Amino acid sequence: MTQELHIVGGGMAGSEAAWQAANMGVKVVLHEMRPKVKTFAHQTGNLGEMVCSNSFRSDDHEQNAVGLLHWEMLQAGGLIMATAYDRRLPAGGALAVDREGFAQSVTDALRDHPNILISYEEIDTLPDDGQWIFATGPLTSPALGEAIQRETGSDRLAFFDAIAPIVYAESIDMSVAWRQSRYDKGETEEERKAYLNCPMTKEQYEAFIDALLAADKTEFHEGETAGYFDGCLPIEVMAERGRETLRHGPMKPIGLTNAHKPEEKAYAVVQLRRDNALGTLYNIVGFQTKMKYGAQASVFKMIPGLENASFARLGGIHRNTFLNSPTLLDDQMRLRSKPNIRFAGQVTGVEGYVESAAMGLISGRMAASEILGKTMPSVPQDSAHGALIHHITGGAEAKTFQPMNVNFGLFRPLEGLRGGRKGRRERYKGYTDRAKEVWSAWLAEQGVDGQAAE
Repeated sequence: MTQELHIVGGGMAGSEAAWQAANMGVKVVLHEMRPKVKTFAHQTGNLGEMVCSNSFRSDDHEQNAVGLLHWEMLQAGGLIMATAYDRRLPAGGALAVDREGFAQSVTDALRDHPNILISYEEIDTLPDDGQWIFATGPLTSPALGEAIQRETGSDRLAFFDAIAPIVYAESIDMSVAWRQSRYDKGETEEERKAYLNCPMTKEQYEAFIDALLAADKTEFHEGETAGYFDGCLPIEVMAERGRETLRHGPMKPIGLTNAHKPEEKAYAVVQLRRDNALGTLYNIVGFQTKMKYGAQASVFKMIPGLENASFARLGGIHRNTFLNSPTLLDDQMRLRSKPNIRFAGQVTGVEGYVESAAMGLISGRMAASEILGKTMPSVPQDSAHGALIHHITGGAEAKTFQPMNVNFGLFRPLEGLRGGRKGRRERYKGYTDRAKEVWSAWLAEQGVDGQAAE
């Protein structure tokens, strides 16, 4: 009988790993502790639940590294990306989804797969035998975290991640807010009007910053340090770096024209992005926060158009756990001290939904190949997947290792292309063309027919 593959964690990485291995003919047991054991951030027991944003970020697979990951995962028959396209919402050049519909579709697909059994229980040890993938994400349970710490012999590495609030659409004042994607980006009228925009004058912005800096915020426990991931900084931390920081970040006014007062240029703009297919919920883009709940409601209602806002979910902050992967994992994503165990997803030190799912895709294929007695060809380093794996399993400096989004800085340079900003477009196209070629060849070597990217 073919050995079973056990996967712990039903987030992006675990769901994708299960799908890939099951499609290769391996029996999979997917262990998910929710809803029996709850986390700070999750709302449901569904697999593939999106905790922070509902966006998979840029969908440009010619000029953007995360868009390239989208393309590669589609070619490999990835569940997460196929479901994302199926549940897509207008979001300009980004790939955003109906949060609840997406998770339900992922859950249904995995539950209906004949090679997958879902077991709702907490796994709090690292087994000595069997083939396992741990994809427990940044909210790894305390008991399992302690087991990992005992096995690795080092302290868990951690940083803090913040969640943005979600507003009921009916409570937004549309006589103040207007619909527009930045630079009118998008191929359809719906895409070009995918965001709601709330303008601020200089006086309103200054008052908002004052309130933000003065608001009550979550305190850390003794021994905890606020090592934030730069791609998901709380807005208060950004404001503390300088009063103009937010105006040049998530509140930048460029590329937007107030439909109500086209002759007036806003000093700052707060954007909201649709969070569900019905269009009844909107999340405040880039407004991750560690403010206490009472402070959030009063501060956010200072935003023009949100004076009477009603919140479906307020923001929050939680601890993220990740491994020092360059020292602990081999190039097959196996724990060096227990090679029957692989890790995948954010716990390995990648950051973002897409990157997590991508590492699940690779780990699922690696584990399935080992169980089936097959030799899986090495993941090509010049692909987006390969660049990420190389980074977390040896390319990064272990002493300063921090979670990383996919980016072209992880790619090997191309000869003969112009450097600097002026040569960036040609250079990025060169990276993506090369990646698509080697990724397609890698899949073909395994007998996989790619799915055309949309």
